[in-house]
Amino acid sequence: MRQNRVLVTGGAGFLGSHLCDRLIADGNDVVCVDNLFTGSKQNIRHLLGNPYFEFIRHDVIQPIYVECDQIYNLACPASPVQYQVDPIYTTKTSMYGAMNALGLAKRCGARILQASTSEVYGDPEISPQDESYRGRVNTMGPRACYDEGKRVAETLFFDYHRVHGVDVKVMRIFNTYGPRMDVGDGRVVSNFICQALRGEDVTVYGDGSQTRSFCYVDDLIEGMVRVMRSRDSLIGPINVGNPHEFTIIELAEAVIRLTGSRSKIVYADLPSDDPTQRRPDITRARKELGWEPRVQLEEGLRRTIEYFERELDML
Repeated sequence: MRQNRVLVTGGAGFLGSHLCDRLIADGNDVVCVDNLFTGSKQNIRHLLGNPYFEFIRHDVIQPIYVECDQIYNLACPASPVQYQVDPIYTTKTSMYGAMNALGLAKRCGARILQASTSEVYGDPEISPQDESYRGRVNTMGPRACYDEGKRVAETLFFDYHRVHGVDVKVMRIFNTYGPRMDVGDGRVVSNFICQALRGEDVTVYGDGSQTRSFCYVDDLIEGMVRVMRSRDSLIGPINVGNPHEFTIIELAEAVIRLTGSRSKIVYADLPSDDPTQRRPDITRARKELGWEPRVQLEEGLRRTIEYFERELDML
């Protein structure tokens, strides 16, 4: 007997497809909802014939009527290149998507998890960032559609819990990488790997001293599942990410070395509102979930490079 009927919004995306894999492996029935704006059927092709997997093409801006026991709300363009294509749509996806998912959870009595983001901290004044930090976000900047959209979604989750007693979980995801990242998503890991594999210059924005903390996708999904399964009183927010900090230059050099590329590093202007630091304090995740990342950056990059080598051969 399967354990739960689980709805995953954004289930054909990078993270969503890995989550669907994990949930099915754990014995759940999975309903994947995605409008394929940034997700891809390629990511879930191996699941389409599985009797415990159902794909529904649907935009979460509109209500969806299904029965479920749990909801993972991941639907939203997640990279600057993707979410700046239509910033108004990005904000609507976060806001209306959260409202519709929460309304469904209320009707079904389902537990619901919001995949929030480290971007709610904006360009932080403290490092590492813990969950009590309220952030520094430019509401007028080109990244605000995503940053503020996710902040509004968090607000809705806490209000639905307070007003309607909905069983909610809020996790904040820090930079995640791995197989099934979109070749053209514009994120730093995929950019560097694709440029290096093609023998192109590797473009570093700014002077490369800005830092990020990179979490491999398998570790992130394990953390997400643990948040969903956590005790009722642990609502969140809770940071899930890798606390080990690397400069962008260090990442570029590692990618060039691991790909065996002859690419050169070149520099370009730093985009507006690009954070100078991004590093999670995961004390709460360690204490409450018994979770911390296990895949080291070099091993995770090797696995991701192998994936992109196959993908680029197919293009």
